[in-house]
Amino acid sequence: MTSTRYVAALDQGTTSTRCMLFDREGRMVSLAQREHHQHYPRAGWVEHDPMEIWDIVCRVVPEALADAGASPDQVVGLGITNQRETTVVWDRHTGRPVHNAIVWQDTRSSAVLPRIAADLPETEIQDRCGLPLVTYFSGPKVRWLLDSSPSLRARAEAGDLLFGTIDSWLVWNLTGGTNGGLHVTDVTNASRTMLMNLTTLDWDPDLLEAMRVPRAMLPEIRATVGSFGSTVAPVAGIPLTAVIGDQQASLFGQAGFDRGDAKCTFGTGGFLLLNTGSAPVRSQHGLITTVAHKMEDEPAAYALEGSIAVAGALVQWFRDSLGLIRSAAEIETQALTVTDNGGCYVVPAFTGLYAPHWEPEARGVIVGLTSYVTKAHLCRAVLEATAWQTKEILDAMNADADVPLRRLAVDGGMTADNLLMQTIADFLDIPVVRPMVAETVSRGAAYAAGLGAGYWPDREVLRRHWRRAAEWQPAMSAPAREAEFARWRRAVEMAVAWGA
Repeated sequence: MTSTRYVAALDQGTTSTRCMLFDREGRMVSLAQREHHQHYPRAGWVEHDPMEIWDIVCRVVPEALADAGASPDQVVGLGITNQRETTVVWDRHTGRPVHNAIVWQDTRSSAVLPRIAADLPETEIQDRCGLPLVTYFSGPKVRWLLDSSPSLRARAEAGDLLFGTIDSWLVWNLTGGTNGGLHVTDVTNASRTMLMNLTTLDWDPDLLEAMRVPRAMLPEIRATVGSFGSTVAPVAGIPLTAVIGDQQASLFGQAGFDRGDAKCTFGTGGFLLLNTGSAPVRSQHGLITTVAHKMEDEPAAYALEGSIAVAGALVQWFRDSLGLIRSAAEIETQALTVTDNGGCYVVPAFTGLYAPHWEPEARGVIVGLTSYVTKAHLCRAVLEATAWQTKEILDAMNADADVPLRRLAVDGGMTADNLLMQTIADFLDIPVVRPMVAETVSRGAAYAAGLGAGYWPDREVLRRHWRRAAEWQPAMSAPAREAEFARWRRAVEMAVAWGA
């Protein structure tokens, strides 16, 4: 009797790492997940311990196999998806990181941005890599780290240090580490470094010079779907057949394979991606141009992206730092006890504002407080903050794209909040649709891995797996929407002014 075959996804996110196994119908058959610590050494600094993340990977992969009752030889392909711009530098000889990972939300590299711009104008940088010169991306983070220590720079230039986003760190360890581990990345993650040329899909010499990043540190760039070796640890013999950044994985998991397909993920942050096809679209309204995916022997597919730094993280802050709620789900319960925000607005610019503003010095504000405002009003304002930020990005995307979006497919943990989904539909004035599987990041990595392993013959099969679970229709009047949006924009202006 032939044993059942599976594909696996290793999803390394901002707050946790999970491993899932999926069957041929795209159904999840097992899940193992563990959180890792968040380190905040200074205001605006956010770090993770790469060794802690690797230790968790060594636990969750065997746990997911055991949960499914599967052996490694039953897994035909493993796809890795990851928090993207988070930056790791490690010693190729010892395998030890030289510093904690600098997380995508971290703003410490703001001091080096003027130095970079002095060597290469911001317009030239964005033309080459599709990204604005801001702290979000990996290149300035590496520049900051090497500038902070002459000994690190000397080791990097000597070829003793390796740089990578989290995917590279994981693949290197999975495939042997100091004993022959592969130092590779894929085009989706490379497109987030500010070091890759969007046209050539290779490291750009002028960008490397401006960032002062030695090429010897850099991983080899490969297609999203293809061969990335086989695992040596924590279990041996599983082919690595896909690597894809988490938000591109979400678009893939939503079957967003074609030009015009769009999705928005609501997790720690919020990320709206629109597939623009085989040609990169240069945004004129504060969005990012990025690579959506690349199959071997096919042209790359590109995307426009709008990124929100703080979405679910605001709910987590309300719970963990302020203690105003006991669980994330309670924020909806509280917000439903009132009919509006009581005149209160929350702008969660904890690490600046991302798209479409790109104001790294902006800081969070709560405005409109009166004695009338209760905890319930604040909870509703927290949910509205994510919805208003999404509207700002959608407006920019409609201005850049040929055809306005007519509906928004959503996924991520926050989509369990029905009030938030209805609020987003109201503010965007388009239907919001949630699929049966809301955690599409892992599913997208599994889809890509299965295509790479020949587990599925083509993308059309995967498109047929998509099923709608819920839909929200807009129910807000245009005058009310515009009045509230005007007040939100005033609150954003205050957040920007506070950090000026």
